[in-house]
Amino acid sequence: MKEQEQSQKETILKLLKEKSAMKQDVYSNTIKVFNDLRIILKEKAEDLAGIISKVDKRINISFKEISLHAYQLKVAGDMLDFEMHSNVFEFEKSHPMFKTNYVKGNEMNSFCGIIGVYNFLADSFKYNRTNDLGYLIARIFINKDKKFFIETKTQIGYKYNNFSIEPISKEQLSDIINELIIYSITFDLLTPPYESVRQVTLFEIQERASSNALRTGKRLGFAGTEGSNVSSFDNEVNL
Repeated sequence: MKEQEQSQKETILKLLKEKSAMKQDVYSNTIKVFNDLRIILKEKAEDLAGIISKVDKRINISFKEISLHAYQLKVAGDMLDFEMHSNVFEFEKSHPMFKTNYVKGNEMNSFCGIIGVYNFLADSFKYNRTNDLGYLIARIFINKDKKFFIETKTQIGYKYNNFSIEPISKEQLSDIINELIIYSITFDLLTPPYESVRQVTLFEIQERASSNALRTGKRLGFAGTEGSNVSSFDNEVNL
């Protein structure tokens, strides 16, 4: 029994020294990248706001730090919400990264921290429409070597769809942010088909006085409280 206990103890210590320490490295790197992101977002907001205010004062661009793990960048009618997860994740063995020499050489390289970027309508926050939908437009993965790749539907995806050769740089972060801003501005709010909104209950109409009553998303128009769509001829302008 003593030999078995000693073996178990050695296994535990080995896991703590290797796997747990690696996860601490991943978390530290993700925090550093997220802090770099904060600096870049703030600078970008100030720069763009200074320029656009001379063109049209109605267009607002601002940065807000929500917490250690959450930032928001408001760009006209869009809100980009940046969320860093506090945990470290592994991927399914079927993920393409396991076919790369980088991960084959050391599977510890596949463990990553995650920064998710969501696109909401800015009015969802302004009017506290808690039922509104946001869309995940990018996930940034950072590992123990501070190398990264992203998953995204935007044009930037093809550039960073595999682990980078070098640790992630501020220039790359700026490039990613620019593309996400462009994508969000061009990802428009669509009017729902007429046939899907031609009927509405009295309850839904009465509830329109409440900003929480209707769910809105860029691919929803207005969705009624009972699941049917309601016409979006409101002050819902996606600038």
